[in-house]
Amino acid sequence: MTLLDSVSPAPSEGAGDRGRAVVRALHALVRAEAGAEAQAAGVEAADLEQAVWLRLLERWPGPAMPADPVGWVRTAVRAEARSARRRTRRERAYTAGEPLDDWAGCPERIAVGADERRALRTAVGRLPGRCPRLIEAMLAPHDPTYREIAGELGMSQGSLGPMRSRCLGCLRRMLAAEVVAPELRGKER
Repeated sequence: MTLLDSVSPAPSEGAGDRGRAVVRALHALVRAEAGAEAQAAGVEAADLEQAVWLRLLERWPGPAMPADPVGWVRTAVRAEARSARRRTRRERAYTAGEPLDDWAGCPERIAVGADERRALRTAVGRLPGRCPRLIEAMLAPHDPTYREIAGELGMSQGSLGPMRSRCLGCLRRMLAAEVVAPELRGKER
């Protein structure tokens, strides 16, 4: 009995039952092949496995199962691994010390950035209630976790997200009111 025979639909089965049978039949093979190729591709095995399942789903409504599902899975896993390797070669990780563009070290940009940070800190100080302490804690240079911030402010970690959202909304409205509308360019009518 071949793998295809195990997934051929019975007369009473629908397409959904056949799909579940295909997943059950190919699951172990896809997982093993993805695990074998993932390390060399520089990706997580689960990501590679998911890409193969997506590729299978893309072709599902059209042609039937491939004649050789084992060969198809191996080919699909290797193709996805090659694609991941190419993507990894093209991507470049961002490092914190790296300038974002040529103007990053420009004195004018440094001065404007300092003015923006000063305006932000001033606006944060005018926020109501516990918002100034919360936003200051979130802007701390040592990048604290939610647990650390909640401990510092003496509040539950679960209420930190909604409070942060309200405080940022208030700050957004406050700063939007202070921003001057851009002048019209060209002729005014």
